[in-house]
Amino acid sequence: MPSAMIVGITGASGAIYGIRLLDALAELGVERHLIMSRAAEVTLAHETDFKVKDVQDRADVVYRPEDIAAAPASGSFPTLGMIVAPCSVSTLSEIAAGITENLLTRAADVTLKERRRLVLMVRETPLHLGHLRAMTAVTEIGAIIAPPLPAFYHRPRSIEEIVDHTVGRTLDLFGLNTGKLKRWGKDVGPLPPR
Repeated sequence: MPSAMIVGITGASGAIYGIRLLDALAELGVERHLIMSRAAEVTLAHETDFKVKDVQDRADVVYRPEDIAAAPASGSFPTLGMIVAPCSVSTLSEIAAGITENLLTRAADVTLKERRRLVLMVRETPLHLGHLRAMTAVTEIGAIIAPPLPAFYHRPRSIEEIVDHTVGRTLDLFGLNTGKLKRWGKDVGPLPPR
């Protein structure tokens, strides 16, 4: 079974989701293949104290977005799937339309054509009808839209706990358990009778 995950980071707000996703995958022993857009590098500088190299160092393999001949551009490259965290509406729209002008959107397209799991952590609000139609289109071709919406039932005490909960729920979609989630009905909420 493949043990590699492709992680795409776009220029949408929420670069920390991609960073924490890379960390969580490392803790789980999953090989990390990173594609970071140029816009993501700009957002990273505005939102965090991390440098691009800090993020790249969290990956096992780093690809340039213009390297359209890299391994993730081929269906013969085995992976668990791909997560785009965060996912800009621009990237969402390109994936929905089958536009593959860079490695990030090509890798997403390959993930879909190979019937592997593609999770898009779309980070935009409010949404207009064009955004919603793109979400519908990409869902119809097999992707999962998983906006990084915070949950509060686990009573987070920090931004880090909010981010890590969302990352954990996203990895649940691949059957990967970070062991850090407080689960409804098990750890919090109405607990089963003893």
